[in-house]
Amino acid sequence: MNRRQFIQTGASGLALAALGSQAQQLLNIDTKRVGLIGTGWYGKADLFRLIQVAPVEVVSLCDVDSKMLNEAADMVAERQLSKKRPRVYGDYREMLKEKDLDIVLIATPDHWHALAMIEAVKAGADVYVQKPISVDILEGQAMLAAARKYGRVVQVGTQRRSTPHLIEAKERIVDQGLLGNVAYVEICCYYHMRARSNPPNECPPDHLDYEMYVGPAPKIPYNALIHPRSWRAFMEFGNGIVGDMCIHMLDMVRWMLGIGMPNSVSSSGGILMDPNSRANISDTQTASFNYDNMNVVWTHRTWGSAPDPQYPWAAIIYGDKGTLKASVNSYDFIPRGRGEKIHGDVVMELDQYPIDRTEKDLERHVAPAIRGHMIDFLHAIENRGRPVADIEEGYTSTAACILANLAMQTGRTLHWDNNRGQIIGDPEANLLLKRPYRAPWTHPSES
Repeated sequence: MNRRQFIQTGASGLALAALGSQAQQLLNIDTKRVGLIGTGWYGKADLFRLIQVAPVEVVSLCDVDSKMLNEAADMVAERQLSKKRPRVYGDYREMLKEKDLDIVLIATPDHWHALAMIEAVKAGADVYVQKPISVDILEGQAMLAAARKYGRVVQVGTQRRSTPHLIEAKERIVDQGLLGNVAYVEICCYYHMRARSNPPNECPPDHLDYEMYVGPAPKIPYNALIHPRSWRAFMEFGNGIVGDMCIHMLDMVRWMLGIGMPNSVSSSGGILMDPNSRANISDTQTASFNYDNMNVVWTHRTWGSAPDPQYPWAAIIYGDKGTLKASVNSYDFIPRGRGEKIHGDVVMELDQYPIDRTEKDLERHVAPAIRGHMIDFLHAIENRGRPVADIEEGYTSTAACILANLAMQTGRTLHWDNNRGQIIGDPEANLLLKRPYRAPWTHPSES
């Protein structure tokens, strides 16, 4: 079975089959023992989609929020076939010491991805880690090296590569040459997603181990914006909207067009509209990812209106024969001159997976993509091959986005040597490829 057949079988066959023995027969795999680090919004979304498509036993959960952790454990007991409640941990190192997990999912805030992923592969697990893979570029390089050293499969949560209607758009339009020669791509996000409040600092709640939450990141006073979910408002814990939203669209374009790391990156912007929020991420930013014969240009703006209300978070790929607009909800091909317009929409599979209708906070239009991404991950595990969003692809997309933030920070174009993993001719900027770790944590590049 090739990857395309595998995904198609998973998307249609698994949707109609009962879980358990039929799923086991279809995938022809033994039950996998699974652990999850980070039991918040997207951790549960990833884990529950895995439960839907594979014979797994969730045996361990880890989170620094004991309330969130125990709620997730109860939900897992209801969802999984065995009805067993998984073990719970407040420290991922204690969970991984057991060395009894086949698969580890990591859905922590971004600043924890590197250390948790490296320890998981050392413990012998294959890993599904959320994007961006790291908060600095040397972390990402250490993660890639660890995955290869320990021979583990690592899938990154850039699930546009497994989104059914986007796979269709790639195959029907890009791969068939309908775009012609592509020299320019716009990627964008105009969601009003930057936090606007300015809550006072306060003591963290009793159920949150804030010292462990911060971990290796710079420690800032706790306030209600930080937890849960709004941590992306702070550069201490993530990479801003470029690291959150641009990475998806840049990665999708790289996959569709078969391009790698840009030669240079420039960026400008900042907090131009809303300085009164406690958030310290940019509300306005443009970045140019420059290739030999192509520019991919990102824009985000968390205020005002989107130029195209149908595609507020999207990629627009311009060719000399036509244009492709693509988003998580749909795609449109507009030929230049004569030719047939082509449109496709997301299929949410709610009839096949009715529990998706009521799951709290689930992005229903994204659930099929996560299922496909999990199936691809499992297929790579069985064949000991590379998944569609292999850690090297995740590193490339993450590093490019981090360079965009560094270009804005330094105010200059950064030229990249991909073989050496360094910025060319800019010692000052190269120092920014590694963020200092807070004691007693040690940066993985020093291990």
